[in-house]
Amino acid sequence: MKTVSIQDVSFGPDDFGLIVGPCVIENYEHAMHMATAIKKIVERLNMQMIFKSSFDKANRSSITSFRGLGIDEGLKILEKVRSEINVPVITDIHLPEQAKPVSDVVDIIQIPAFLCRQTDLLMSAGKTKKPINVKKGQFLAPWDMENVITKLKESDCDDIMITDRGTQFGYNNLVADMRSIPIMKEFGYPIIFDATHSAQLPGGDGKTTGGMRSMIPTLAKSAVAAGCNGIFMEVHDNVENAKSDASTQWPLEQLESVLRSLIKIRDAVN
Repeated sequence: MKTVSIQDVSFGPDDFGLIVGPCVIENYEHAMHMATAIKKIVERLNMQMIFKSSFDKANRSSITSFRGLGIDEGLKILEKVRSEINVPVITDIHLPEQAKPVSDVVDIIQIPAFLCRQTDLLMSAGKTKKPINVKKGQFLAPWDMENVITKLKESDCDDIMITDRGTQFGYNNLVADMRSIPIMKEFGYPIIFDATHSAQLPGGDGKTTGGMRSMIPTLAKSAVAAGCNGIFMEVHDNVENAKSDASTQWPLEQLESVLRSLIKIRDAVN
């Protein structure tokens, strides 16, 4: 398996990393606070992290839902997080023309699950020469992601990671199939498990996505036991009032205890 390195953070057969942060950039102060607090926890546990937050959530359930600050303001904040907190950063893009300006700021580009088959988006991201993290579409079988990898490789991108975030299971529900992890590892690239989005009940609250926050630790621990190369987790310091995905962001004050359990499991299976 290829090892993908982003600054001092590596994902691969011998390396385990975190992609962690609030779902959406709410404002400058909150992003800086969250990056600082999470970094302290991660360093205390001798783990490694990439800070994640979105400048735009283009696939909200409702037209009235908070989408974010937009690309210009969002990238300014991510640049500050990167330079002042000294952590690598990742954010997602939704349009091919966003790839270049985003690549000028972030260390790694993320492709949302709903857009993982969009050829123009993948090719534009791949051509930036940045590492790419692609979320597996909820509508795809794990083996279908090999076609996504091929598209990225055709754009001369070989620093690729795939993130599993659950699979559609009837209406308003997801199932996390842990078989996906070893299946997709056969492609030769690091596999990340998204423990927070996998706990969602898409559209389950009508105009917003619901979820089962209590299931996040179980899903994360199961994925580590199944051999994933990293964990993706959205974290917030006030989950009930988070502006996006309030049902499935993990409380900041409980992050350390979950990470400690993941360390124990990974040590046991490796």
